[in-house]
Amino acid sequence: MTDNLSPLPQGHRQTKTLRWLLFPVLFLFTTETGLYLIKRFLQAVLTLLMASALCFAVIQLAPGDFLDAARQNPQISPETIADLEARFGMDRSPFEQYFKWLGQIISQRDFGQSFAYNRSITSILAERIPATLLLSVASIFVTWAIAIPLGIVAAVNQNQWSDRILRVLSYASQGIPTLITGLVLLFFAQLTTPLFPVGGMTSIDHDDLNAIGKILDVGWHMILPTLALSVTSFAGLQRIMRGELLDVLRQDYIQTARAKGLSESRVIYVHALRNAVNPLITLLGFEFSNLLSGAFITETFFDWPGLGLLILQAFQTQDLYLVMASLMMGAVMLIVGNFLADLLLNIVDPRITLTKTN
Repeated sequence: MTDNLSPLPQGHRQTKTLRWLLFPVLFLFTTETGLYLIKRFLQAVLTLLMASALCFAVIQLAPGDFLDAARQNPQISPETIADLEARFGMDRSPFEQYFKWLGQIISQRDFGQSFAYNRSITSILAERIPATLLLSVASIFVTWAIAIPLGIVAAVNQNQWSDRILRVLSYASQGIPTLITGLVLLFFAQLTTPLFPVGGMTSIDHDDLNAIGKILDVGWHMILPTLALSVTSFAGLQRIMRGELLDVLRQDYIQTARAKGLSESRVIYVHALRNAVNPLITLLGFEFSNLLSGAFITETFFDWPGLGLLILQAFQTQDLYLVMASLMMGAVMLIVGNFLADLLLNIVDPRITLTKTN
């Protein structure tokens, strides 16, 4: 009798391994989801190439460069200036600089060297990106956690006192720029000192705390910067939520659901809200990328060690490749945000397929 547990012949094992290796390729080129992922990837690559070329051209139009201050210093010889230009690649034409920088990214996954820090830009970004992403994600969470419930309350209580108060609050908040919000919160922190810490993302004794203490310490330092980023965004999102929910509540199928005897809470939270939230999810991609520009001001005010301060200093000193890397980060955040919004739309509304989101 043949043993059923005997190992497979060598040829069968190779065939099985080959099938597992070919499965991702077949998935990408034969399924609707795979073709969509390929399409989005190619679109992202083309967008990043166009954005990088445009950003590089705009930077080159700006007068001066990183070595302007050195050229004005009489103690620095022309030979030293020429050596620095050769080291930084400034003796080449803009086209040569751009294609060398682009080739270095493709071949070595490196954004080049920072002129000011004399370090790899990839390592600098790796230190700063987590802090900015932490602040941005926290801001998105706070914005949605506040705006969605308030928008629902305003829509359900249309033209009542609660709706009027929320509308006034949203109009006032939306008219306040992040700059003013940051200044007001700084003044509030001064009045309540030492209740809310200002400056950095950790305390002096952060390294002496345990794991939970370190998390709470970072979270405590995030309160004011997160509020500064969330105030304006929550006001606009609340108004959109209110308007969309009011529009859905007037639809015929909502009246039919009520006529069938469904409870008002089920009508609102199961039938109406699911359709009203779609436009808000679409805005998520743009909101995710816009948080980077808002973080410039907030991180500067609160001395948050993220990309905001780094990029501001890079623009001031005309650190070419660091500026390019920061601008590309904004483009990447926009692409990732839109992709996440498409996936969420597909999950929330089964009627929307991936091929119809783009």
